[in-house]
Amino acid sequence: MNSPEQIPLKTRNVRYGGGGRVLLAAAALAAMIASPGIAGSAEDRLDLEEMSVSFEEEFDTLSVSAWGPGTRWIAHTPWSGDFGGARFADPEERPFTVDDGILRIEAKRDAEGEWRSGLLASVDPKGNGFAQQYGYFEMRARLPVGPGVWPAFWLIGKDRSRFTAEIDVIEFYGDKPDGYSSVVHVWHRDGRHYSRYMRNEVFGDADPGDFHTYGVKIDRDWIRFYFDRELVWKTETQEEHRQPLYILVNLALVDGPTKNDTLDPSHMDVDYVRAYRAD
Repeated sequence: MNSPEQIPLKTRNVRYGGGGRVLLAAAALAAMIASPGIAGSAEDRLDLEEMSVSFEEEFDTLSVSAWGPGTRWIAHTPWSGDFGGARFADPEERPFTVDDGILRIEAKRDAEGEWRSGLLASVDPKGNGFAQQYGYFEMRARLPVGPGVWPAFWLIGKDRSRFTAEIDVIEFYGDKPDGYSSVVHVWHRDGRHYSRYMRNEVFGDADPGDFHTYGVKIDRDWIRFYFDRELVWKTETQEEHRQPLYILVNLALVDGPTKNDTLDPSHMDVDYVRAYRAD
């Protein structure tokens, strides 16, 4: 468990599922932090042989448009809520390249000196696309290290009529390369906010610049987080997360002074994104 002082400042500037942001006081954060679940049970072990692939993106090609329909991905959040210190660009501006089965998301300054980068979402504004209730979601990627970079792999519930249900499988802050954050949110329209947070300090012997897998398994009772397919943390599933969830992958920049020192360009490389159903 991390004390509020140990939580990265950029984590305190929490991303809203609806595109807004809120600065949380340390005292409020202390009430949100979750303790790790008890690992070691049969349910905690990840056995993909007991599951079937329901979504598989190998990035041999990239089917993406600004807003859809008709493509596998769109290049913005479906609710039109960009966040962070870089604008998410349309595909025509080439924030994405694919080479030998690897997707590269690039953050760089444009001709006016403004940062722009890339985001992929598996559902368009009308709800077309891939979403799944329960199962296992995984990304294999290598992450940029350095000030300002903020890559993420996350899920959002399709029903946003009364609340936004969000699961941040990984939020990585490049100036703190010893680990990454996993967060579970429910943003209610009346202002209430449920959140559980864990800092996963896994990069002692590992290197975020190497390929690793980042995954989450969701069932009716538990949300379990995995690094290289080993359990790192779990927390109870909330009612709001018991619905189809869609996938987002992005390279954002922290909206603060650190982006003045961000390497231009910076890159996030993604080998694949997959989802599995429990058979």
